[in-house]
Amino acid sequence: MIREPIEQLIHGPLEFTKNVKFPDPKKIRIYDDTLRDGEQMPGVAFTAEQKLEIAKMLSDIGVHIIDVGFPGVSSSEQKALRLIMEAKRRGELRQDLEIVVMCRSNHNDIDATIEVLDEINISPEEVTFFIFTTGSDFHTKYKIGKTLLHREGLSDEGWLDRPVEWYREANIRMLEDAIQYAKSKGVKYIEFGGEDGSRADLNYYTQIFKRGLAAGGTRPSFPDTVGTFSPEGVEYYIKHFVEAIPGQPLLVHFHNDFGLGSYNTITALKCGATDLCTTVAGYGERAGNASLHEVVVTLKVLYGIDIPGFKYELLHDLYRLVEKYAGIPVQAHAPIIGPQVFTHESGIHTAGVLFDRRIYESIPSEMVGQKSSFVYGKHSGTQVIEHSLRRMENELTAAGVSITPQLVDQVTVEMKRLREEKQATDLLQKLIHIYHKTLASIGLTDKDLFEAACRIGGQMKVTL
Repeated sequence: MIREPIEQLIHGPLEFTKNVKFPDPKKIRIYDDTLRDGEQMPGVAFTAEQKLEIAKMLSDIGVHIIDVGFPGVSSSEQKALRLIMEAKRRGELRQDLEIVVMCRSNHNDIDATIEVLDEINISPEEVTFFIFTTGSDFHTKYKIGKTLLHREGLSDEGWLDRPVEWYREANIRMLEDAIQYAKSKGVKYIEFGGEDGSRADLNYYTQIFKRGLAAGGTRPSFPDTVGTFSPEGVEYYIKHFVEAIPGQPLLVHFHNDFGLGSYNTITALKCGATDLCTTVAGYGERAGNASLHEVVVTLKVLYGIDIPGFKYELLHDLYRLVEKYAGIPVQAHAPIIGPQVFTHESGIHTAGVLFDRRIYESIPSEMVGQKSSFVYGKHSGTQVIEHSLRRMENELTAAGVSITPQLVDQVTVEMKRLREEKQATDLLQKLIHIYHKTLASIGLTDKDLFEAACRIGGQMKVTL
């Protein structure tokens, strides 16, 4: 119906982004953190079996790396790792899918994780160990400062008086020792980094990377743990790291506290990072993480970067699976995957979409596994009503109803009336109330803690 090429009628986004440089798409690796960071969202707790189902779909959609959490400190995490690794051996997960397990920078965590791997007959070479510490001075002195003192054989005395520089050096020594210890135990692939990287001193964090690599680390990881990075900060840090450790893969892990997680991730790729950390639907603690769907679709549509082998059409099914297991619904108008982002009611919009969806839709719905649809109400026009009636023409004819202009007009009026009648009910308000009440009850509260303490305390008295 359109005579001119679409490029003559609208300015597409690639017109403005075609000269932006990214790493070779073949070198970009998607690192999914749904099974660990996504589960840290309050109220979310996946079973081991659910984690396996999510891992299978992550494998199908084409992510390159998945983090399965802390098998050394949780029996449920151990079971999830076992199920996932057994499924990979059976060919139910891609053989090139990298599995990451996490450890703090101490021998106990590493030993416990290797012990778990031994119990399920998995060589340490089959997984990547993510060995982490802290990055910012705030975390290093005041979060793990006493741990560093004890590790150096010192008491807590003088904890606050010691200069930050002492804690910085002790922190790196701890990380180096942990990496070297893991290597001595047969671990081949080691991701490493420090929490709160975006608030860390740039030069100090660079030393973490350089000395971690020298100790045997294989993938530096840089997190914006509390989501305070601006795009300008991302550019400043990432460009510096890429120059300081040339030729090394660099993983970025950004949170979404200001709604910038996905954009900051893309900015980091523009600056030379190669590995991007996301979660399905942005699930995660506080405001969540960079969203898988936002990052990959933005790269594809706005920048022309197509991730090889990634199945964009599975995004809808993937988020619905995780949403089901998480129990936290995705908002109706969430970009790209929201259940109503391809739904139209306004007469102006429906008329445009009926002519050509590109008039009001910038993303092809089928590309992300969605469908364009219409709902009817006070904003509906006769054009969409007639269009929808024509789709039902056989059924209407069988019912003895003919589609006439008079019918279209009267049905349009009736749909507006029915919508206003529905609006007058308080059903939506009740659903919102139930949702918030349920959300508040998902996690265990102080009341649950108090009752558990009283119950256990009472049992202890009886035993004594």
